[in-house]
Amino acid sequence: MPYDITITKTTKPRIGEVDFENIPFGRVFSDHMFVADYRDGEWQDPRIVPFERFEMHPAAMVLHYGQAIFEGMKASKSFDGRPMLMRPEQHSRRLNRSAERMCMPSLPEDLFLQGLRSLVAVDADWIPPQEGSALYIRPYMFAMDEFIGVKPSQTYRFIIFTGPVGPYYPKPVSLIAESKYVRAVKGGTGEAKAAGNYAGSLLPAKIAQDKGFDQVMWMDGHEFKYIQEVGTMNIFFVIGDKVVTPATDGAILKGITRDSIIQILKKKGYTVEEKPLHIDEVVKAYKAGQLKEVFGSGTAAVVAHVSKIQYQDTLMELPPMEEREIGVMVKAEIDGLRSGKIEDEFGWTEEVTSDVLADA
Repeated sequence: MPYDITITKTTKPRIGEVDFENIPFGRVFSDHMFVADYRDGEWQDPRIVPFERFEMHPAAMVLHYGQAIFEGMKASKSFDGRPMLMRPEQHSRRLNRSAERMCMPSLPEDLFLQGLRSLVAVDADWIPPQEGSALYIRPYMFAMDEFIGVKPSQTYRFIIFTGPVGPYYPKPVSLIAESKYVRAVKGGTGEAKAAGNYAGSLLPAKIAQDKGFDQVMWMDGHEFKYIQEVGTMNIFFVIGDKVVTPATDGAILKGITRDSIIQILKKKGYTVEEKPLHIDEVVKAYKAGQLKEVFGSGTAAVVAHVSKIQYQDTLMELPPMEEREIGVMVKAEIDGLRSGKIEDEFGWTEEVTSDVLADA
């Protein structure tokens, strides 16, 4: 049964102020947001309201004990102008896995999806028409109890807001293998998209940048020998005729882009290995001339190519972009699925129509 979502549209739309040819990432926000509150053991008052600031009590538990989780996803326009989502149910399920780990209430998947679709339908004009551009979508949940005490909150707020973003065309990034700080350990919160994970990554990233590198390649927290992630992304290595990515072992985020890439590669006949990946294996492959590509995967860039990796005294310089094919191919494949230019054999994409508003 559909949820009764009230919709209050803004009286001061801002879309006319946006230059869709020049959109800074993460600084432009659409006109509306979806909000629901958790009180008395249930989610209540689902609504779409104008994008606006909201008040927060100084003792709100999220500010003190960090119960905060989020997702990142995109809506795009097909080549013929239809609003499209890709694998939205996977983001709902991962949000709930994060909520479970952070001792927060689950959000019904149908409420997540109905709120998401309704919001995208209301602000469909905010989806940039340019190929490679998208409407970035940020669902998140945080604790709201006004209480200073270390225990799970009893009240929460869930919000989805959106903002247009332009094509993400960074240069290949340079990495340094981290040897002091860790992103996550087994049994920790690495599999959750918890806000604190990202706060803890900022200092090591700054240190890496001060050394002349773009980002950190995270290693395991016990031996600093097994590769985990790169910056805020999953990571792939093309070694010989295989594509290798670290297995999700409880410390590594189960990326939806990561999973999409693995499925695309397997369908195209590539050998993909998900396994604990020792840095010595990568160094050995590099010295043997078998390390052909390294790339990160995530929502923002889809694929971020790696130019070089520093590990202790070894600097591994990757082949130039014109010699790479797999990372380039999978990014084009995902972009093509989002735009409708490539047939969706996976059943991942869905059109968002104004019909969803009739159920809201």
